[in-house]
Amino acid sequence: MKPPKKSHNPSAEENQEPDFEQELAQVERSLILIKERYTQVKQDQQQKAEWQQRQQELRDNKPQTPEIKAELQQIQKQLDLLEINLESRLFSWRSLKKPFWQAVRFGGMGVIIGWILKSCAG
Repeated sequence: MKPPKKSHNPSAEENQEPDFEQELAQVERSLILIKERYTQVKQDQQQKAEWQQRQQELRDNKPQTPEIKAELQQIQKQLDLLEINLESRLFSWRSLKKPFWQAVRFGGMGVIIGWILKSCAG
């Protein structure tokens, strides 16, 4: 006996190809964004180290003139901005979107299953 021939459905393959291509394009865009974010974080970290070094040099300077104090304040503001920028680059609300909705979905399903079990048992 011959094994049955598998039917070839070209329309199903055509439907899957655009989905795959769209997913692949989305993955490539995400990778580009991650690379850009990584580069920006590295630059910010380097800038932060330079500002901290300059700040330490000024603090080590014994006569604290008003100009040095003003520059120290300016450096501290720059360091604060860099710190905020670094934190915001590493954490975004969009990164929590998928886990949030998964928790809502599975938590909701757990509540529904609990109600069903309670009604069956009670």
